[in-house]
Amino acid sequence: MPVLFPRGVPALSALAAALAALPALAQTAAQTALPTVQVEASAEAQRRFDSAASQTSIAVDGFRAETPLINLSELLFAQPGVVVQDRQNYAQDLQIAVRGFGSRSTFGVRGVRILVDGIPATSPDGQGQAATAQLASAARIDVLRGPLAQQYGNSAGGVVQVFTRDPKPGGGASASVTAGAYGLRAADASFDFGDRTLGGLLDISHMETDGWREHSAAERTQLNGKLVARPSSDTTVTALVNLFNQPRAQDPLGLTAAQLKADPRQSASVAGSFNTRKSVEQNQLGLVLDQRLGAQDRIQARVYGGQRDLTQYLSMSGAALTSAGGVVDLSRRYGGAGLSWTHSVPTASGLPLSWTVGATADRQREHRQGFVNNNGDAGDLRRNEIDRAGNNDLFAQVDWQATPNWRFIAGARASQVKLSVDDNYVTATNPDDSGSRTYRQTSPALGVVWSVADNWNLYANAGQGFETPTLAEMAYSVGSTGPNFGLAAASSKQVEIGAKWQAERFDLQASLFEARSRHEIVPAATVNGRTVYQNADAVVRRGGELAIAGKPWGAMRWTPRLAYTHLDAFFDSAYSTAGGSPVKRGNQLPGTAQDTAQFGLDAMPLAGWKVGAEVSVSAKAFADDLNSQAASGYGTVALKAGHEFKAGGVSWYAWGRVDNLFDRAYAGSLIVNDGNSRFYESAPGRRLTVGLRGRFD
Repeated sequence: MPVLFPRGVPALSALAAALAALPALAQTAAQTALPTVQVEASAEAQRRFDSAASQTSIAVDGFRAETPLINLSELLFAQPGVVVQDRQNYAQDLQIAVRGFGSRSTFGVRGVRILVDGIPATSPDGQGQAATAQLASAARIDVLRGPLAQQYGNSAGGVVQVFTRDPKPGGGASASVTAGAYGLRAADASFDFGDRTLGGLLDISHMETDGWREHSAAERTQLNGKLVARPSSDTTVTALVNLFNQPRAQDPLGLTAAQLKADPRQSASVAGSFNTRKSVEQNQLGLVLDQRLGAQDRIQARVYGGQRDLTQYLSMSGAALTSAGGVVDLSRRYGGAGLSWTHSVPTASGLPLSWTVGATADRQREHRQGFVNNNGDAGDLRRNEIDRAGNNDLFAQVDWQATPNWRFIAGARASQVKLSVDDNYVTATNPDDSGSRTYRQTSPALGVVWSVADNWNLYANAGQGFETPTLAEMAYSVGSTGPNFGLAAASSKQVEIGAKWQAERFDLQASLFEARSRHEIVPAATVNGRTVYQNADAVVRRGGELAIAGKPWGAMRWTPRLAYTHLDAFFDSAYSTAGGSPVKRGNQLPGTAQDTAQFGLDAMPLAGWKVGAEVSVSAKAFADDLNSQAASGYGTVALKAGHEFKAGGVSWYAWGRVDNLFDRAYAGSLIVNDGNSRFYESAPGRRLTVGLRGRFD
């Protein structure tokens, strides 16, 4: 399999040469008297540095963040290989892609696995939601890219994990208010209580916006609770509650190229005539156990359950007798459990060896109905079915420090995913479409780390993974009213080499990667306003990443950040849509830009003051598999500032930011392969956001 050399890209050739030269550079560095390297005093940070993977972690300071903490896109700035698009459309959620996986998603998150406090926010069928993560109470966000991410199972082209902070011993309280352009209004209140033995936190937030575009207003209320009990030094029990209510989220839909140019703030005309919108309510409970069994054994267990009720009005009537309707009404119940056992032993040489074995099982059952959309009102029934999705996974991993300089990691995950439909809407024109499909996959992975020096690691890894179609993607088939049970799961093989370096003033990560996929899930046709999917061979995603995370230095405490990604994602074989339009070999994967870069610089010019700038640059991205249209490349600048002070015995943080400083007009996200050529979702113009937080300890 050809590996790691993209199609004539000088930037990647230079990066490959740099990686090849790393051992020599490391030897030179080891022979030079350097100042002491300041390594983050965290066992977790050291494990990330020593891991055989492209892995980063973002510390979240909910008090000192110069951002409203509403969407994950605010916190995943300058993460290599990661593209997070805020659609400015709360009816469709964020668009998250990792190394090109997930770029096809037209709503929600696909191809990237999301977890919150160890509990999946990705359903067994691979459909994920990012909106339910409560960022105001988060402590950190971890991002895993590359082959080892596939050890997380179905749809793990990358993994994003959000972790809620622990309660503050002794208690405390905080509150914040935010106001911004286009009618943004938000408030948050957080309460901590108890001590280290038994403590909890409760965070409540509310957000409203009039929206950047016409017909894009939204409101949302969230509650995040965490109760931590430590009955002994070996036992930690964590209870989690998450409540999410989004009663109003208007959907402005996408725009054609002509509409985008004429007025980027408009909505599609059918958005008004059908009153396109979505309401969501989701409630979830979880319980996590971390139990140490002596010095060598540790057990982790989780169990969770919840419900999600959704009503969505689409831009179509769905009145035809064979249609599924223009109004989606869904009531979902879901839950799952997981158990893992880790055993650690020293080898004869005294170096550590550990292995982990475990199992997970997740289930969802949803009652899905479809009704005619009578210009914004629900009409006659057109769909009535019970959909189920479930997975059973077994996994094992071995982590062996063979010598002081060499570390090996090997793992495998056996997965079974079953999707089924029980059709309860059977008429003379609509036959019984019940059926099921079971997918099975074993995903192996292998990684190695060479510690060239104490502050320099080289690593390589390879693995195999898969991605099943979601229930929504297999819901329709060409020439039939029933589900497309013949749709296969996509499978991918990935390889990666990389380097990590910790210096006095910055940390550096660089990597080269390639992923080859078969049976990629792509559109076949649009029938009665619904997209029908098919499989295509093959897709290649290859490229390189460079990330530099600076450490504060100088009197101004300068702290730079840089992330650059080159991604060449293309179809390596031709295929035809149901309408006969050919997709040529070599066409770029839609929704992926070949080059993206983000640069941030923070400083502290005076005591209690923080200022910063953020620059984002992206090359063009094609809007469809045919590469017939594209969103132009763009560059934006944001400025931010914050001031911490005390008054009345309370700690305060006042902040403000200006995004899109130069008021650039561009498409911030794409609805790839839209059947009406409404591909473009315009990004907001220049906008000011300000906020004030108070903390009572």
